[in-house]
Amino acid sequence: MNGGQIDWRELFLSADGRLPRTPFLIGSAVLIAITALYEALVGPVGHWLTGLIVYPAVLYGGVCVVSKRLHDRGRSGWWAALILFAVAVVWPHPAGFLDFLLMLVLIWAAIELGVMDSEQGANRYGPNPLRPASA
Repeated sequence: MNGGQIDWRELFLSADGRLPRTPFLIGSAVLIAITALYEALVGPVGHWLTGLIVYPAVLYGGVCVVSKRLHDRGRSGWWAALILFAVAVVWPHPAGFLDFLLMLVLIWAAIELGVMDSEQGANRYGPNPLRPASA
């Protein structure tokens, strides 16, 4: 974020640094909307033709957004792998015991990333993006 403005390229293409809650929620909503719109517009044949391009791009954007938010909470970005695996397994509707367990992961992620505040002050991933250190 620069001066309250979201740098969309940085948001979806870099996993470095920290990301406050609001840009995380906006970025997540954009990725979910893109995925839902894609699946609504493209039939089964289209998935075979374009899915190998669309899904990896959305997954990469998701890794970047989730990793930066995890960094903001003082967690390793590697937790994004578990979170995105859970999303992929339960999307669009969960069924079965494994999906129930993965829903628990998603509930934890929703609270940790979507509700909790940024870690106060600087951490090993950089300064607090909401309260940058004064010069």
